[in-house]
Amino acid sequence: MTAVFALGLGLLVWPAGLSAQPSPTARPPQPPAKKAVGPLRVHPNNPRYFTDGTKNLDGSLKAVYLTGSHTWNNLQDMGPGDPPPAFDYDAYLDFLERHGHNFVRMWRRESVAWGSKGSADFTAPGVHMAAPHPWARTGPGLAQDGKPKFDLEKFDEKYFQRLRGRVQSAGERGIYVAVMLFEGDLPHKPGRSRAHPFHIDNNINGISGDPNDDGSIKETHTLENPAITRIQEAYVRKVIDTVGDLDSVLFEIANECGRYSTDWQYHLIRFIKAYEQQQPQQHPVGMTFQYYGSTKEKGTNQLLFDSPADWISPNTGKAEGLDYLRNPPPSDGKKVILLDTDHLGGITGNSAWVWRSFLRGHNPIFMDPYDNLVLGTSDPQGWEPLRASLGHTRRYAERMNLATMTPRNDLASTQYCLANPGSEYLVYQPDQRAFTVDLTKATGDFDVEWFDPQTGKMTPAETVQGGAIREFAQPIAVPVVLYLRAKTKS
Repeated sequence: MTAVFALGLGLLVWPAGLSAQPSPTARPPQPPAKKAVGPLRVHPNNPRYFTDGTKNLDGSLKAVYLTGSHTWNNLQDMGPGDPPPAFDYDAYLDFLERHGHNFVRMWRRESVAWGSKGSADFTAPGVHMAAPHPWARTGPGLAQDGKPKFDLEKFDEKYFQRLRGRVQSAGERGIYVAVMLFEGDLPHKPGRSRAHPFHIDNNINGISGDPNDDGSIKETHTLENPAITRIQEAYVRKVIDTVGDLDSVLFEIANECGRYSTDWQYHLIRFIKAYEQQQPQQHPVGMTFQYYGSTKEKGTNQLLFDSPADWISPNTGKAEGLDYLRNPPPSDGKKVILLDTDHLGGITGNSAWVWRSFLRGHNPIFMDPYDNLVLGTSDPQGWEPLRASLGHTRRYAERMNLATMTPRNDLASTQYCLANPGSEYLVYQPDQRAFTVDLTKATGDFDVEWFDPQTGKMTPAETVQGGAIREFAQPIAVPVVLYLRAKTKS
Protein backbone atom coordinates (compact mmCIF):
# COMPACT_ATOMS: atom_id res chain seq x y z
CA MET A 1 0.00 0.00 0.00
CA THR A 2 1.23 3.48 -0.83
CA ALA A 3 -0.10 6.40 1.17
CA VAL A 4 0.22 10.03 0.06
CA PHE A 5 0.92 12.78 2.57
CA ALA A 6 0.56 16.43 1.65
CA LEU A 7 2.10 18.27 4.54
CA GLY A 8 1.45 21.76 5.81
CA LEU A 9 1.84 23.93 8.92
CA GLY A 10 3.96 27.01 9.22
CA LEU A 11 7.63 27.54 8.45
CA LEU A 12 10.08 27.62 11.32
CA VAL A 13 13.44 29.32 11.03
CA TRP A 14 16.30 27.11 12.22
CA PRO A 15 18.61 29.38 14.23
CA ALA A 16 22.28 28.84 13.56
CA GLY A 17 23.91 26.69 16.23
CA LEU A 18 20.61 25.64 17.90
CA SER A 19 19.61 21.98 18.07
CA ALA A 20 16.01 20.84 17.64
CA GLN A 21 14.53 17.76 19.33
CA PRO A 22 17.05 14.90 19.23
CA SER A 23 16.46 11.26 18.52
CA PRO A 24 16.13 9.05 21.61
CA THR A 25 19.79 8.02 21.46
CA ALA A 26 21.21 11.44 20.67
CA ARG A 27 22.75 13.83 23.15
CA PRO A 28 20.41 16.09 25.14
CA PRO A 29 19.55 19.44 23.51
CA GLN A 30 22.46 21.79 24.09
CA PRO A 31 24.40 24.48 22.29
CA PRO A 32 27.31 23.09 20.27
CA ALA A 33 30.48 22.72 22.31
CA LYS A 34 32.75 25.69 21.78
CA LYS A 35 35.86 23.57 22.12
CA ALA A 36 36.79 20.74 19.78
CA VAL A 37 36.88 17.46 21.69
CA GLY A 38 39.29 14.70 20.80
CA PRO A 39 41.61 13.57 19.53
CA LEU A 40 39.47 12.08 16.81
CA ARG A 41 39.67 8.43 15.84
CA VAL A 42 37.81 6.38 13.27
CA HIS A 43 34.43 5.34 14.64
CA PRO A 44 34.62 1.59 15.37
CA ASN A 45 31.01 0.90 14.34
CA ASN A 46 30.58 3.34 11.47
CA PRO A 47 33.99 4.07 9.91
CA ARG A 48 32.54 6.62 7.51
CA TYR A 49 33.01 9.06 10.37
CA PHE A 50 35.29 9.87 13.26
CA THR A 51 34.39 9.84 16.93
CA ASP A 52 35.62 12.26 19.58
CA GLY A 53 35.09 9.71 22.37
CA THR A 54 31.93 11.32 23.80
CA LYS A 55 28.79 9.23 24.13
CA ASN A 56 25.11 9.40 23.27
CA LEU A 57 22.35 8.89 25.84
CA ASP A 58 22.36 5.13 25.24
CA GLY A 59 26.11 4.89 25.91
CA SER A 60 27.13 4.49 22.27
CA LEU A 61 29.98 6.52 20.82
CA LYS A 62 29.02 9.74 19.10
CA ALA A 63 29.97 10.05 15.42
CA VAL A 64 31.63 13.30 14.33
CA TYR A 65 30.75 14.69 10.90
CA LEU A 66 33.40 17.05 9.53
CA THR A 67 32.46 19.78 7.08
CA GLY A 68 33.74 23.22 6.23
CA SER A 69 35.54 25.52 3.83
CA HIS A 70 39.25 26.14 3.53
CA THR A 71 41.40 28.70 1.76
CA TRP A 72 45.05 28.82 0.72
CA ASN A 73 46.40 31.58 2.99
CA ASN A 74 44.97 30.44 6.32
CA LEU A 75 48.44 29.61 7.72
CA GLN A 76 51.09 31.30 5.61
CA ASP A 77 50.43 34.78 4.29
CA MET A 78 50.10 34.57 0.50
CA GLY A 79 49.52 37.00 -2.29
CA PRO A 80 51.13 39.78 -4.32
CA GLY A 81 53.82 41.90 -2.72
CA ASP A 82 56.76 41.18 -0.47
CA PRO A 83 55.89 40.64 2.29
CA PRO A 84 52.50 39.33 1.18
CA PRO A 85 49.35 40.80 2.72
CA ALA A 86 48.70 39.64 6.28
CA PHE A 87 45.75 37.30 6.66
CA ASP A 88 43.07 38.26 9.22
CA TYR A 89 42.76 34.89 10.94
CA ASP A 90 40.30 35.98 13.62
CA ALA A 91 37.91 37.27 10.95
CA TYR A 92 38.31 33.95 9.12
CA LEU A 93 37.35 32.00 12.25
CA ASP A 94 34.34 34.30 12.67
CA PHE A 95 33.39 33.46 9.07
CA LEU A 96 33.65 29.71 9.70
CA GLU A 97 31.62 29.92 12.90
CA ARG A 98 28.97 32.05 11.26
CA HIS A 99 28.45 29.36 8.63
CA GLY A 100 28.39 26.48 11.11
CA HIS A 101 31.61 24.89 9.83
CA ASN A 102 33.76 22.65 12.01
CA PHE A 103 36.71 21.72 9.76
CA VAL A 104 39.49 23.35 7.74
CA ARG A 105 42.57 22.25 5.90
CA MET A 106 45.46 24.43 7.05
CA TRP A 107 47.46 25.00 3.90
CA ARG A 108 51.18 25.06 3.33
CA ARG A 109 53.08 26.32 0.30
CA GLU A 110 56.56 24.83 0.00
CA SER A 111 57.82 27.39 -2.51
CA VAL A 112 58.58 30.93 -1.42
CA ALA A 113 57.00 32.40 -4.55
CA TRP A 114 55.14 31.54 -7.73
CA GLY A 115 53.66 33.37 -10.68
CA SER A 116 50.21 34.85 -10.43
CA LYS A 117 47.31 32.54 -11.32
CA GLY A 118 49.49 29.57 -10.52
CA SER A 119 51.94 29.99 -13.41
CA ALA A 120 55.29 28.28 -13.16
CA ASP A 121 57.71 31.20 -13.32
CA PHE A 122 58.08 32.91 -9.95
CA THR A 123 59.73 35.87 -11.67
CA ALA A 124 56.63 36.54 -13.82
CA PRO A 125 54.70 39.80 -13.37
CA GLY A 126 52.29 39.66 -10.47
CA VAL A 127 54.41 37.19 -8.51
CA HIS A 128 52.76 35.78 -5.39
CA MET A 129 54.80 35.32 -2.24
CA ALA A 130 54.31 32.93 0.70
CA ALA A 131 55.70 33.40 4.22
CA PRO A 132 56.77 32.30 6.77
CA HIS A 133 58.41 28.90 6.17
CA PRO A 134 59.53 26.10 8.49
CA TRP A 135 63.27 26.67 8.10
CA ALA A 136 65.36 29.65 9.17
CA ARG A 137 66.87 31.93 6.53
CA THR A 138 70.33 32.42 7.98
CA GLY A 139 72.68 32.55 5.02
CA PRO A 140 75.51 32.89 4.30
CA GLY A 141 74.70 33.81 0.74
CA LEU A 142 71.52 34.74 -1.02
CA ALA A 143 68.86 32.47 -2.47
CA GLN A 144 67.37 33.08 -5.91
CA ASP A 145 64.71 35.36 -4.47
CA GLY A 146 67.43 37.69 -3.14
CA LYS A 147 67.00 36.76 0.52
CA PRO A 148 69.35 34.77 2.80
CA LYS A 149 69.60 31.09 2.00
CA PHE A 150 67.79 28.52 4.15
CA ASP A 151 69.52 26.41 6.77
CA LEU A 152 67.57 23.18 6.58
CA GLU A 153 69.00 22.08 9.94
CA LYS A 154 67.43 25.04 11.77
CA PHE A 155 63.75 25.80 12.22
CA ASP A 156 62.08 29.17 12.11
CA GLU A 157 60.25 29.18 15.44
CA LYS A 158 57.89 31.91 14.26
CA TYR A 159 56.38 29.47 11.76
CA PHE A 160 55.68 26.89 14.43
CA GLN A 161 54.41 29.43 16.93
CA ARG A 162 51.93 30.61 14.31
CA LEU A 163 50.95 27.03 13.49
CA ARG A 164 50.24 26.19 17.12
CA GLY A 165 48.40 29.43 17.79
CA ARG A 166 46.11 29.03 14.79
CA VAL A 167 45.31 25.38 15.42
CA GLN A 168 44.64 26.16 19.07
CA SER A 169 42.40 29.13 18.27
CA ALA A 170 40.36 27.03 15.84
CA GLY A 171 39.98 24.23 18.36
CA GLU A 172 38.69 26.63 20.98
CA ARG A 173 35.86 27.47 18.56
CA GLY A 174 35.04 23.83 17.88
CA ILE A 175 36.87 23.70 14.54
CA TYR A 176 39.08 20.73 13.65
CA VAL A 177 42.21 21.40 11.60
CA ALA A 178 43.98 19.14 9.11
CA VAL A 179 47.59 20.32 9.19
CA MET A 180 48.99 20.05 5.67
CA LEU A 181 52.63 18.98 5.94
CA PHE A 182 53.70 19.24 2.28
CA GLU A 183 52.26 20.61 -0.94
CA GLY A 184 52.65 18.80 -4.22
CA ASP A 185 50.68 20.87 -6.70
CA LEU A 186 53.35 23.53 -7.20
CA PRO A 187 56.66 21.68 -6.79
CA HIS A 188 56.05 18.97 -9.37
CA LYS A 189 55.46 21.43 -12.22
CA PRO A 190 58.43 22.57 -14.36
CA GLY A 191 59.90 25.90 -13.39
CA ARG A 192 58.96 25.68 -9.73
CA SER A 193 62.24 24.37 -8.32
CA ARG A 194 63.97 27.78 -8.38
CA ALA A 195 61.69 29.08 -5.63
CA HIS A 196 61.91 26.00 -3.40
CA PRO A 197 64.08 25.79 -0.25
CA PHE A 198 65.40 22.41 -1.44
CA HIS A 199 66.86 23.85 -4.64
CA ILE A 200 70.63 23.65 -4.31
CA ASP A 201 71.01 27.42 -4.81
CA ASN A 202 68.55 28.19 -2.01
CA ASN A 203 70.05 26.38 0.98
CA ILE A 204 73.44 26.15 2.71
CA ASN A 205 73.21 22.39 3.24
CA GLY A 206 74.09 21.18 -0.25
CA ILE A 207 70.61 19.72 -0.72
CA SER A 208 69.45 19.36 -4.32
CA GLY A 209 65.80 18.56 -4.80
CA ASP A 210 66.18 18.87 -8.58
CA PRO A 211 69.10 16.53 -9.30
CA ASN A 212 68.35 16.21 -13.01
CA ASP A 213 67.83 19.98 -13.38
CA ASP A 214 64.49 19.59 -15.18
CA GLY A 215 62.93 22.53 -13.36
CA SER A 216 60.63 20.48 -11.15
CA ILE A 217 61.20 19.58 -7.52
CA LYS A 218 59.17 16.35 -7.53
CA GLU A 219 62.13 14.27 -6.39
CA THR A 220 61.60 15.74 -2.92
CA HIS A 221 58.34 13.78 -2.75
CA THR A 222 60.06 10.45 -3.22
CA LEU A 223 62.46 8.38 -1.13
CA GLU A 224 65.29 8.80 -3.65
CA ASN A 225 67.50 11.00 -1.48
CA PRO A 226 67.88 9.80 2.15
CA ALA A 227 69.28 13.18 3.18
CA ILE A 228 66.08 14.92 2.06
CA THR A 229 63.92 12.28 3.75
CA ARG A 230 65.83 12.82 7.01
CA ILE A 231 65.21 16.58 6.86
CA GLN A 232 61.52 16.01 6.13
CA GLU A 233 61.18 13.55 9.00
CA ALA A 234 62.77 16.05 11.39
CA TYR A 235 60.27 18.67 10.22
CA VAL A 236 57.34 16.26 10.70
CA ARG A 237 58.52 15.49 14.24
CA LYS A 238 58.72 19.21 14.91
CA VAL A 239 55.13 19.70 13.72
CA ILE A 240 53.91 16.85 15.93
CA ASP A 241 55.85 18.23 18.89
CA THR A 242 54.24 21.61 18.23
CA VAL A 243 50.56 20.61 17.94
CA GLY A 244 50.40 16.96 18.98
CA ASP A 245 48.90 17.73 22.39
CA LEU A 246 45.88 19.49 20.84
CA ASP A 247 42.57 17.68 20.45
CA SER A 248 41.56 19.43 17.24
CA VAL A 249 44.41 18.11 15.05
CA LEU A 250 44.42 15.87 12.00
CA PHE A 251 47.40 15.49 9.67
CA GLU A 252 47.49 15.55 5.87
CA ILE A 253 50.67 14.39 4.16
CA ALA A 254 50.48 16.58 1.06
CA ASN A 255 48.18 18.37 -1.33
CA GLU A 256 47.95 16.79 -4.79
CA CYS A 257 51.34 15.17 -5.19
CA GLY A 258 51.98 13.08 -8.28
CA ARG A 259 51.66 9.33 -8.58
CA TYR A 260 55.40 9.08 -8.02
CA SER A 261 54.87 10.11 -4.37
CA THR A 262 52.97 7.01 -3.27
CA ASP A 263 55.78 5.19 -1.46
CA TRP A 264 56.94 8.46 0.12
CA GLN A 265 53.44 9.26 1.36
CA TYR A 266 52.90 5.75 2.71
CA HIS A 267 56.25 6.04 4.49
CA LEU A 268 55.32 9.34 6.13
CA ILE A 269 51.90 8.06 7.21
CA ARG A 270 53.59 5.15 8.95
CA PHE A 271 56.30 7.47 10.31
CA ILE A 272 53.69 9.74 11.93
CA LYS A 273 51.80 6.82 13.41
CA ALA A 274 54.99 5.30 14.83
CA TYR A 275 56.20 8.60 16.29
CA GLU A 276 52.80 9.38 17.82
CA GLN A 277 52.69 5.97 19.48
CA GLN A 278 55.36 7.39 21.78
CA GLN A 279 53.17 10.42 22.55
CA PRO A 280 50.15 10.81 24.85
CA GLN A 281 47.81 11.43 21.89
CA GLN A 282 47.42 9.97 18.42
CA HIS A 283 45.68 11.79 15.57
CA PRO A 284 44.13 10.78 12.23
CA VAL A 285 46.42 10.93 9.20
CA GLY A 286 45.11 11.63 5.69
CA MET A 287 46.17 11.13 2.08
CA THR A 288 44.63 13.13 -0.75
CA PHE A 289 44.22 13.05 -4.53
CA GLN A 290 47.27 12.32 -6.68
CA TYR A 291 48.12 13.58 -10.14
CA TYR A 292 48.71 10.85 -12.73
CA GLY A 293 50.94 12.00 -15.55
CA SER A 294 49.76 14.92 -17.64
CA THR A 295 46.08 14.81 -16.67
CA LYS A 296 44.26 14.62 -13.38
CA GLU A 297 41.96 11.78 -14.32
CA LYS A 298 44.25 9.03 -15.63
CA GLY A 299 44.49 7.15 -12.35
CA THR A 300 42.02 5.56 -10.01
CA ASN A 301 41.67 6.28 -6.32
CA GLN A 302 42.65 2.76 -5.34
CA LEU A 303 46.06 3.81 -3.99
CA LEU A 304 44.24 6.06 -1.51
CA PHE A 305 41.97 3.25 -0.37
CA ASP A 306 44.95 0.87 -0.13
CA SER A 307 47.00 3.33 1.92
CA PRO A 308 47.60 3.19 5.69
CA ALA A 309 45.81 6.56 5.98
CA ASP A 310 42.78 6.99 8.25
CA TRP A 311 41.05 9.42 5.90
CA ILE A 312 41.29 10.22 2.21
CA SER A 313 40.13 12.80 -0.35
CA PRO A 314 39.63 11.22 -3.80
CA ASN A 315 39.54 12.71 -7.27
CA THR A 316 36.32 12.65 -9.32
CA GLY A 317 36.57 8.89 -9.88
CA LYS A 318 36.31 9.21 -13.65
CA ALA A 319 38.76 6.35 -14.26
CA GLU A 320 36.54 4.08 -12.17
CA GLY A 321 33.34 5.15 -13.89
CA LEU A 322 32.31 7.25 -10.88
CA ASP A 323 31.43 10.90 -10.42
CA TYR A 324 32.10 12.24 -6.94
CA LEU A 325 31.10 15.74 -8.07
CA ARG A 326 27.66 15.18 -9.65
CA ASN A 327 26.53 11.88 -8.17
CA PRO A 328 28.81 10.75 -5.32
CA PRO A 329 28.80 6.98 -4.83
CA PRO A 330 27.82 5.72 -1.38
CA SER A 331 30.70 5.44 1.05
CA ASP A 332 31.32 1.83 2.05
CA GLY A 333 33.25 2.79 5.19
CA LYS A 334 36.63 1.51 4.06
CA LYS A 335 38.01 5.00 4.78
CA VAL A 336 36.66 8.20 6.22
CA ILE A 337 36.17 10.28 3.06
CA LEU A 338 36.58 14.05 3.22
CA LEU A 339 35.10 14.83 -0.16
CA ASP A 340 36.88 18.01 -1.22
CA THR A 341 35.94 20.20 -4.17
CA ASP A 342 39.63 21.08 -4.44
CA HIS A 343 40.21 17.64 -5.98
CA LEU A 344 36.96 17.56 -7.95
CA GLY A 345 37.53 20.69 -10.01
CA GLY A 346 38.88 23.36 -7.64
CA ILE A 347 36.48 26.17 -6.80
CA THR A 348 33.33 24.27 -7.75
CA GLY A 349 30.27 22.56 -6.33
CA ASN A 350 26.88 23.76 -5.15
CA SER A 351 24.28 23.16 -2.47
CA ALA A 352 23.04 20.01 -4.23
CA TRP A 353 26.54 18.53 -4.16
CA VAL A 354 26.75 19.11 -0.41
CA TRP A 355 23.47 17.30 0.32
CA ARG A 356 24.17 14.48 -2.12
CA SER A 357 27.58 13.93 -0.53
CA PHE A 358 26.20 14.00 3.01
CA LEU A 359 23.37 11.58 2.18
CA ARG A 360 25.92 9.19 0.63
CA GLY A 361 27.99 8.99 3.82
CA HIS A 362 30.76 11.49 2.97
CA ASN A 363 32.15 14.52 4.79
CA PRO A 364 32.04 17.34 2.18
CA ILE A 365 34.44 20.29 2.28
CA PHE A 366 34.80 23.29 -0.01
CA MET A 367 37.87 24.96 -1.59
CA ASP A 368 36.82 28.52 -0.86
CA PRO A 369 38.16 31.59 -2.71
CA TYR A 370 37.19 33.52 0.45
CA ASP A 371 38.81 36.95 -0.02
CA ASN A 372 39.98 36.27 -3.63
CA LEU A 373 43.50 37.29 -2.64
CA VAL A 374 45.39 34.20 -3.78
CA LEU A 375 43.91 32.61 -6.90
CA GLY A 376 40.19 33.20 -6.86
CA THR A 377 38.46 35.60 -9.20
CA SER A 378 34.86 34.62 -8.52
CA ASP A 379 32.22 36.50 -6.55
CA PRO A 380 32.67 35.30 -2.95
CA GLN A 381 28.98 35.90 -2.23
CA GLY A 382 28.04 33.57 -5.06
CA TRP A 383 29.21 30.64 -2.95
CA GLU A 384 26.98 31.47 0.02
CA PRO A 385 24.35 28.76 -0.70
CA LEU A 386 27.06 26.09 -0.73
CA ARG A 387 28.65 27.42 2.48
CA ALA A 388 25.26 27.56 4.19
CA SER A 389 24.45 23.98 3.15
CA LEU A 390 27.63 22.72 4.78
CA GLY A 391 26.41 24.18 8.05
CA HIS A 392 22.88 22.87 7.57
CA THR A 393 24.10 19.30 7.00
CA ARG A 394 26.24 19.54 10.11
CA ARG A 395 23.21 20.50 12.22
CA TYR A 396 21.32 17.46 11.00
CA ALA A 397 24.34 15.28 11.65
CA GLU A 398 24.42 16.51 15.24
CA ARG A 399 20.67 16.04 15.76
CA MET A 400 20.65 12.45 14.52
CA ASN A 401 22.41 9.46 16.00
CA LEU A 402 24.80 9.57 13.05
CA ALA A 403 26.78 6.54 14.22
CA THR A 404 23.80 4.34 13.33
CA MET A 405 23.10 5.97 9.96
CA THR A 406 24.27 4.50 6.66
CA PRO A 407 23.59 5.35 2.99
CA ARG A 408 20.46 3.45 1.91
CA ASN A 409 19.66 4.33 -1.70
CA ASP A 410 17.17 1.45 -1.76
CA LEU A 411 14.86 3.03 0.82
CA ALA A 412 14.00 6.22 -1.11
CA SER A 413 12.98 6.69 -4.71
CA THR A 414 15.28 9.73 -4.81
CA GLN A 415 18.22 7.38 -4.10
CA TYR A 416 19.60 9.88 -1.58
CA CYS A 417 18.82 8.49 1.85
CA LEU A 418 20.80 8.26 5.07
CA ALA A 419 18.99 5.94 7.45
CA ASN A 420 18.86 3.83 10.54
CA PRO A 421 15.85 1.77 9.40
CA GLY A 422 13.00 1.86 11.86
CA SER A 423 14.47 4.83 13.72
CA GLU A 424 15.59 7.74 11.50
CA TYR A 425 15.54 8.59 7.79
CA LEU A 426 17.00 11.67 6.09
CA VAL A 427 16.07 11.97 2.41
CA TYR A 428 17.16 14.50 -0.22
CA GLN A 429 14.92 15.24 -3.18
CA PRO A 430 16.71 17.38 -5.79
CA ASP A 431 14.23 17.62 -8.63
CA GLN A 432 10.72 16.18 -8.22
CA ARG A 433 7.74 17.02 -6.06
CA ALA A 434 6.58 13.52 -5.10
CA PHE A 435 8.74 10.62 -3.96
CA THR A 436 8.52 7.51 -1.82
CA VAL A 437 10.24 6.22 1.29
CA ASP A 438 10.17 2.51 2.12
CA LEU A 439 8.94 2.12 5.70
CA THR A 440 7.71 -1.47 5.28
CA LYS A 441 10.07 -2.82 7.94
CA ALA A 442 9.40 0.03 10.34
CA THR A 443 6.77 0.03 13.05
CA GLY A 444 5.04 2.80 14.92
CA ASP A 445 4.65 6.47 14.10
CA PHE A 446 7.26 8.90 12.79
CA ASP A 447 7.60 12.62 13.35
CA VAL A 448 7.94 14.41 10.01
CA GLU A 449 9.84 17.51 9.10
CA TRP A 450 10.66 19.25 5.83
CA PHE A 451 13.74 21.39 5.37
CA ASP A 452 14.32 23.95 2.63
CA PRO A 453 18.08 24.06 1.80
CA GLN A 454 17.65 27.38 0.02
CA THR A 455 16.07 29.29 2.91
CA GLY A 456 17.23 27.31 5.94
CA LYS A 457 13.64 26.91 7.15
CA MET A 458 11.90 23.85 8.60
CA THR A 459 8.28 22.82 8.14
CA PRO A 460 7.00 20.37 10.77
CA ALA A 461 4.16 18.14 9.64
CA GLU A 462 1.73 15.44 10.69
CA THR A 463 3.11 12.09 11.77
CA VAL A 464 3.22 9.12 9.42
CA GLN A 465 2.98 5.44 10.23
CA GLY A 466 5.47 2.75 9.35
CA GLY A 467 4.65 -0.57 7.75
CA ALA A 468 4.31 0.51 4.11
CA ILE A 469 5.94 2.41 1.26
CA ARG A 470 4.90 5.98 1.87
CA GLU A 471 4.63 8.63 -0.82
CA PHE A 472 5.36 12.23 0.09
CA ALA A 473 4.44 15.43 -1.73
CA GLN A 474 6.30 18.28 -0.09
CA PRO A 475 4.68 21.64 0.59
CA ILE A 476 7.72 23.61 -0.55
CA ALA A 477 9.65 23.80 -3.78
CA VAL A 478 12.44 21.40 -4.66
CA PRO A 479 15.15 20.80 -3.73
CA VAL A 480 13.96 19.65 -0.34
CA VAL A 481 15.06 17.50 2.60
CA LEU A 482 12.72 15.17 4.50
CA TYR A 483 13.52 14.02 8.04
CA LEU A 484 11.60 11.13 9.62
CA ARG A 485 12.19 10.23 13.24
CA ALA A 486 10.49 7.46 15.22
CA LYS A 487 8.28 8.94 17.91
CA THR A 488 9.52 8.46 21.43
CA LYS A 489 7.23 6.18 23.39
CA SER A 490 5.92 7.84 26.53
